[in-house]
Order: sequence, then structure tokens, then C-alpha cells
Amino acid sequence: MSALPKKNEKPPIKERMKIPRQPMPEQDPKERIHNFNEVPLGYTEEQAVTEALRCIECKTPKCVQGCPVGIDIKGFIGAIADGDFARAAQIIKKDNLLPAICGRVCPQETQCELYCVRGKTDAPVAIGRLERFVADWERERGKISLPEVKPPTGFKVAVVGSGPGGLTCANECRQRGHEVTIFEALHEPGGVLMYGIPEFRLPKKILQAEVDLLRQMGVNFEFNVIVGKTVTVKELMEEEGYDAVFLGVGAGLPVFMGIDGENLNGVYSANEFLTRSNLMRAYRDDAPTPIVKPKIAGVIGGGNTAMDAARTALRLGAEKVYIIYRRSRTEMPARVEEIHHAEEEGVELMLLTNPVRFLGDDEGNLVGAELIRMELGEPDESGRRRPVPIEGSNFTIELDTVIVAVGTRANPVITKNTEGLKLNKWGYIEVDPETQMTSIPGVFAGGDIVTGSATVIAAMGDGKKAAQAIDRYLREKAGLPIEEEQEKEQAEVAADE
Repeated sequence: MSALPKKNEKPPIKERMKIPRQPMPEQDPKERIHNFNEVPLGYTEEQAVTEALRCIECKTPKCVQGCPVGIDIKGFIGAIADGDFARAAQIIKKDNLLPAICGRVCPQETQCELYCVRGKTDAPVAIGRLERFVADWERERGKISLPEVKPPTGFKVAVVGSGPGGLTCANECRQRGHEVTIFEALHEPGGVLMYGIPEFRLPKKILQAEVDLLRQMGVNFEFNVIVGKTVTVKELMEEEGYDAVFLGVGAGLPVFMGIDGENLNGVYSANEFLTRSNLMRAYRDDAPTPIVKPKIAGVIGGGNTAMDAARTALRLGAEKVYIIYRRSRTEMPARVEEIHHAEEEGVELMLLTNPVRFLGDDEGNLVGAELIRMELGEPDESGRRRPVPIEGSNFTIELDTVIVAVGTRANPVITKNTEGLKLNKWGYIEVDPETQMTSIPGVFAGGDIVTGSATVIAAMGDGKKAAQAIDRYLREKAGLPIEEEQEKEQAEVAADE
């Protein structure tokens, strides 16, 4: 630590503008395809300080505009530049209790880093990598700080789902002094962070460490509880005594393509394939629920889930893996970094191509796929150019595994069993955009069950907004003063004095 610069030793802005963006050390592609260890290795202290010095400390930091949870980015990066990593962690955790997760899986290039002023002249400051560094530094030294929990309010809040939205809502409600219980349908916490994101992108020990912080704060967890089946929302409120409920159940119902051959052995939804590997550890030889090891795999889709599935197939021993995507590389929704990593590892992009049918043998096993070439037409409702089949361009390829990663939709378990819950035409829950409250008083919702498939940090933003609204709702209902208004008044008095 003594070799790191102190605040008064920072170089002038002119010199800091010359510092190039620091690359992230990574596992060699030839080695990492044979293991499930994390690919990016993280910054050293010196690399983190050097990268932090690239921040030019804008008077009005625009990067915060791109952060759904409103982290004080300038503040925590300034603390890193000073060599004060503990203070950087404290600053982040005022707004985000899951920095090790966000630093790894959030698309910073389209969020906070997109607004970075440095990005106008060269590369933006590596905000996500610095956030990850701070979280890892704190965890590895056993110096993890917890947010303050205010005195008990007597209110009980039920959070349904332990994904990013639910974890964030639980954290924020607990900090405000409410008793919080998270109800999770699976046997481990984390939601999509656990079952959807591979170990090589998000090690489960890191997810577990950040979830454990909530336990230390006093948040309760109940597993193997399917709200909508095991217990209803109405029962939680009327019989179990919960004053408010947050629905953060995600949108995990798989979407298939509706083509011939999807029922063949060897055709998986990305949900099943990744859940077996991630949650059930199917990649291990001693796994209780093993998965068939692919030899030639085709992954249908071009998003992050498709990249995760393709890279997982490689690590399970596939000799060849194709990403089959109906548009061009430009339209691929996956992060540039994930596409780059997949190609480094040997995944072949089969672009402007779409399956027509899957081919099987006499025993019902997948043996191949008939594909058709595509060309791009006019933009559709997503803003991307619409793919149009090229007549007569059909061809076949050999495959023994297909993983369909073309999206998900709302799982109807909770929505069909919650009377009075208003849904849109796609089956997602409708909410007040300012408060996240549903059509049922005291019931709030956020994340993918409201928006459809989106990002981890967007779900966290919904969870945070909902928690603030839950606190206001409970206090107004009980005739108590609103905490945020009190703090604002106190700040105004202090400013006048």
C-alpha cells in the first residue's frame, strides 16, 4: 500500500489524460476451455490505481446517468486513486450491495461507461473492472463492511425471488429497519445469477459471499417455496402478516422456435442446459444430475445466454460449437466482450443463418439440422434489420446437441394464481413506473417479470426503486413521517445554518 500514490501525489489532469486504459489479465484461451475457472483474473492494486487515475473527476459526472442504482462513481474511483480501497467499498455499498456481481456481469459499455467523458477522445474509464476490484479486495481480506440497519419499524416485507431485483429490494428494505424474508423457489439463492450465468463468468462462491451479507444484516431466506403454489400472495399478506410484497420472479419460461424436431433427444432450452451446469454442477463428474456431453453443438441465438451456452458446451468437451444467428454480427445483442471471448475459445459464428428443422435418427436422437441462409431487410420493431430467408439456400449440418437460446417469457405460475394482478398482453406484470406498485395495493414488482428479459443492473434498479416506494407506502399507511423527506429537511436546515 505504501507504494501507491496518496491524494496530494496525483498527477495533473493533463498527464492523466495520457494514461491508456489498463487491460484485464485473463486465462489463456487454450487453457480455459478445459476448466470452469473465471476467465478475467482481475486488476492488481497497481493496475487499479493506474486505471482510476484516468478519471478526470468531472464536476458533473455523467457516468452516474447510466447507472440504474445511482452509484457515486466519481467518489469510489477517486478513493481508489488515493489508494483507499476500503473507503471505495463503503461508497459503492451505499447504493449497491452486490458490487462483485455487477463488476462482472453488467454491460458497463452500454451503461455507465457509455457516458464517460474519456470515451469521447479514447477509451472510457473501466468503471466495471474497478468496481470488481474493490469488491474482491474487500472480500479477500475479510474486511467486508455492512450497511447500517436502522431500528426495527415493526413492518414485515416479503420478497419473492432471490435474483438481482429481489436481493436489492431486500437489502434496501432491511436497511430501513423492516423485517424481510426472501422466498425462493429453488434450493439455492441467486435466481438467474445462480442458474443462468456460468462459473467462468460469475464464480458461485462470490455470489454466495454477497448473499451472505444479507443474512448478516438479518434478512431471512426460505427455499423450495413456490409462491403461487406453495403459498399465495394473498396468504402471505392476510395469513402470514406481511405488510408488503415484492415480486422479483424473473421471466424464466423458455421460448422455442416451433419447428420440426424440437422434441428430439439432444435439443435443450438454454434454461435447462445452463441450469443443469450451473445450479446442479453437471460439469463435475460427481454431479447428481449429469448432462450428456456434446460432440458437435449448435446454439441458436445471439445474446449473452447463447454465448454462455456455447462456451459451456466447449468446456463440457464439445469438439465443435456453432452459434447459429439469423442476423449479422452488428445486430448481435451479446456483449462485445462475450463474443470476443467465445471466438477466442474456438466458437464458430454462423451468421445470417436460421434453422428450418432439426433432424433425427430412428431412435429419436438428434443427428443434424437443416438451415437456411438469410439476408437483412428493413428494420423491425426492435430497431434491428429484419432477417429475410433466401429461397433455395437450404443446407444441412451434423449436430448431436442443440441449445435454443432465443429468449424467455413470463412464467405464469405466480401471475395466474394472484387474483387482481393486472398483466399486459405478453403476460408481464403492469406496474406504476414511479413506484413499481402493481394493481394490488401493497404488492410491488420489478425486473424481468415486468420488463421482459433485461440486464442484472436494470432489475437491481427496479428493486431499489420498489424498496423506496414500499417504505413510503408503509409509513404513510401507518401515519409515520417519510424518512427521505425528513433527511431532505435536515439537509436543508444544515445548509441554511
